[in-house]
Amino acid sequence: MEKRLPEPLGEHGLARVGALQHHRRRGPPPAITHLERQGIDLRLQLQERDEDLEAARTTDRELMARINLANPNR
Repeated sequence: MEKRLPEPLGEHGLARVGALQHHRRRGPPPAITHLERQGIDLRLQLQERDEDLEAARTTDRELMARINLANPNR
């Protein structure tokens, strides 16, 4: 058994190496490309929301400062 075990593993290993080389030449499957694009789109959406949130916080701080200046006794 010890003599026969490396043979199938060797063939399987060579097949995997061949498949990887073929994959590298062809590029990633469409599903992976789609997921990568989706991840990029989600990161961009998150960045836009972060920018919007920061703008809203800045506006809120400015408005609160105006209110505090207009009503110093509050």
